Amino acid sequence: MQRPLAIRLRAFGDRVARRMSAPTLKIGVSARILHPQPGAAGLQSKTLQYLEQTAAHWVMSRDVLVLMVPTVDKDGLLHRSNIRLADYARHLDGLVLQGGADVSPSSYGEEPLRAEWAGDRLRDEYEMELLHEFVEAGKPVLGICRGAQLINIAFGGTLYQDIATQVPQALKHDYFPTANAYMRDLLVHEVATRPDSRLARIMGADSTPVNSMHHQGIKDLAPGLVPSAFAPDGLIEGVEGSNGHFLIGVQWHPEELAATQAPQRRLFAAFIEAASR
Repeated sequence: MQRPLAIRLRAFGDRVARRMSAPTLKIGVSARILHPQPGAAGLQSKTLQYLEQTAAHWVMSRDVLVLMVPTVDKDGLLHRSNIRLADYARHLDGLVLQGGADVSPSSYGEEPLRAEWAGDRLRDEYEMELLHEFVEAGKPVLGICRGAQLINIAFGGTLYQDIATQVPQALKHDYFPTANAYMRDLLVHEVATRPDSRLARIMGADSTPVNSMHHQGIKDLAPGLVPSAFAPDGLIEGVEGSNGHFLIGVQWHPEELAATQAPQRRLFAAFIEAASR
């Protein structure tokens, strides 16, 4: 009985030693932004920056430190001349671009077709600068839903402002909110990964069912990006960099599917592996 106990204690000690000696990865997550509401009081009168809980917990699932990267208002207490987004790119090991509000058509040279599609230009500018800083620093970037669209426009691409309006023959993609607004893991269509893509190698599947919570979509692909996944209607659902740098954007929400789908877990594991290098 003493020998098995000694073996277990030694194995436990080895695990503790490895964990203490290994550097802890620090992953930045871009902020979602709530802008002040006209005439509101209290918190609603302020600009709020936050992490969506499921995304944050997904990143935390691999024993990494998660840090939200805030914007820095030029009129705030801290000025951009003192703290720059480049400083975050230098000190953090990777970046996740969260989903959220529409990308503004003005960010890719268009006027909104409808007022409610005006998007969030301020968040676009902040995330595009953040993205470029991480890419220039050689750090991996993973974009989720809006994050995939942001990657495309940051490098010169465009979007459909509303898929249903501009591509009437397309599938329904905006399954959120649903009759039950919490069904964020609802599988609504397949995505086919391009066989020679990095995404296909990572996920280990030619096709996988995904959730879908977007009404915008990639229209013109940016130079320097390659498509890596497609919806059955032909819309691009995944993009990646063409130069070997870990730069991947997916139009679905893998953080909502990780508990049930191995390909989604492999995607995040590959991102963490790239960050560790």
